[in-house]
Amino acid sequence: MKKSIIIVSAVAVVAIIALIVYSKVSSKKDITNLYVEAQRGQFDIIVTTTGELQAENSTDIYGPEFSQSRNIRSMDIKITDLVPEGTEVKSGDYVATLDRTSFDNSLKDELERLTTYETNLEVKILDTAVTLSNLRDQIKNLRFSVEEADITLQQSKYEPPTTIRQAEISLDKAKRSLEQSLRSYALRVEQARSDMRTMKTNLSEQRQRVADLQNVLSKFIIKAPSDGMVIYKRDRTGAKRKVGSSISPWDNVVATLPDMSSMISKTYVNEIDVSKVKTGQRVEIMVDAFPDKKYTGSVTSVANIGEQLPNADAKVFEVQIKLDGSDLILRPSMTTGNKIITKSIADVTYIPLESVQAGADSIPFVYMKNGARQIVVPGESNENHIIVEQGIEPGALIYLNTPEEPEKFNKLLGEDLIAVIREKEKAEKEAERRANDQQTRSGSFGSRGGFGGEMTPEMREQFMTLRNQAQAGDTAAIRKLRELRERSGMQGGRQFNGQQGTRQTGQTVVTR
Repeated sequence: MKKSIIIVSAVAVVAIIALIVYSKVSSKKDITNLYVEAQRGQFDIIVTTTGELQAENSTDIYGPEFSQSRNIRSMDIKITDLVPEGTEVKSGDYVATLDRTSFDNSLKDELERLTTYETNLEVKILDTAVTLSNLRDQIKNLRFSVEEADITLQQSKYEPPTTIRQAEISLDKAKRSLEQSLRSYALRVEQARSDMRTMKTNLSEQRQRVADLQNVLSKFIIKAPSDGMVIYKRDRTGAKRKVGSSISPWDNVVATLPDMSSMISKTYVNEIDVSKVKTGQRVEIMVDAFPDKKYTGSVTSVANIGEQLPNADAKVFEVQIKLDGSDLILRPSMTTGNKIITKSIADVTYIPLESVQAGADSIPFVYMKNGARQIVVPGESNENHIIVEQGIEPGALIYLNTPEEPEKFNKLLGEDLIAVIREKEKAEKEAERRANDQQTRSGSFGSRGGFGGEMTPEMREQFMTLRNQAQAGDTAAIRKLRELRERSGMQGGRQFNGQQGTRQTGQTVVTR
């Protein structure tokens, strides 16, 4: 019994393995024998990017404003509560709460200081009143002393001269004491007034400081300035603000209320392709959340300065695309797929890139279903297809990939096109030579990098490697070489098409 089970299991395993091998072989055979038909029509050259929907216009929801008060020390404030993103709010509705701890402590300290200032002022007023009252009493007594000395002097006129002189001296002393007391009283009054002004100024500033803190703290409960949907604000790093995030005095926007009637797709284009993207170009847009719906738009802005995004090696340039019309189902932060149509060529024949082959002589050809190899003159290409300028007609059936037995395709058609291809290759090399001579004379390669900017040793090495691979028939290298030359703007936008290259003035963009 046990032996029978083992035998049955072994047979089942062998059958499964055989089925898998047969499936792979059949699949490979199907792929190698797959035919495609040469198409004719409009040929679009595009840049494909991924973007994010945003409202073109929005109302910011601000936290407390510190710049209006110089009495408050600016600091970052943590968000302790925030309504969920996407919440529909009305004007005046609650949105968020900020951490009051630090400001509450500051307010408590300032209130205590205010109480001390008020108490000190009251004490100063009382002390000043008592002191001045005593000085006035003293002055009054001195006036009496002067009167008494004057009476004594008048009564001593019949006394001996010595007695009269003593009475005169006493009157003079009394008068001087009175004058000194009057001057001292005036100085004391001025000093008291100055001290009072200082204390009242300090008290007024302290009251203003307390009022500013109370005003700021009243804004720690944040409410919506208008109707709309709450969308979290992104900080300088691109991260959305949420509970636990902080706002600063220089960036105190907590969230936004977008205007959903006008949407844009914010995307980034790599530095190789950005020179081909222009404002006004049409864009086909798809939203990941609604794959069955298609939208259109146009490029509204292209950044002049590149930036380095997190976790990215290449520099990218921000591009904004405005959607045509509006759709209530669209929401900010939805992911979009954007096809920027940088050029459209009408009424041309084109085939898949994979169909174009090249031999040791670097002459491009395709495998025809009729068993022959057909030489073709390739033109511009996009990410999937390439234009065939000469060699095949629309409707012709060709192999998508190299057939199973390519050695059986002995018949070669279109040999007269070799001269056309060689002529293009010659023109390409001559244009390249002139460009190199011009760059050598000027000592500069322009402004953007590669042939259009200063050529680094790494870029020069990359160009030479790609050129050698392209001449050997490497389709991927041909595309990369074309990208590099387009990026440079070399010879007014000259592009490398096919295996040999051709001088043209169009704009070809291969997507990332």
